[in-house]
Parts: sequence; structure tokens; C-alpha cells
Amino acid sequence: METFELQGREFIELNNLLKITGLCESGGRAKALISEGQVKVDDKVELRKRCKIKKGQVVEFNSQQVKVS
Repeated sequence: METFELQGREFIELNNLLKITGLCESGGRAKALISEGQVKVDDKVELRKRCKIKKGQVVEFNSQQVKVS
């Protein structure tokens, strides 16, 4: 499981997290995958592209997980 550090921020938007961590090649691709129901947040399918991901949450896509800290 990969870890992503918020670095003092309160949250990161889901589509940006997927792009920054390299799980998706672009923000547009991230948005498409989220709307298709292929991304989970804390084991639940998340359809909101700009969902606020906060410390302690786990994002999963394509059998890869990122924990936000």
C-alpha cells in the first residue's frame, strides 16, 4: 500500500489524488474512471470526481491502494 502525505492540507480531491500518485495518467482519465465506478474510497465505490479525501482514508483503483496521511 502506497502512502500519500497531505503536507498540511486538509484534503485532496479524489481526481487529483489519482493523477498525482500516478494511478491515472491524467486528470481527465481519473474523472472518467471515477464516473464509471472503478474507484473505491474506504471500500465503497465513489462516483464524486471531486470528493474530498482526508487523512486516514484509503483509495483503491486497479488493485492498488493509497492511504492518505
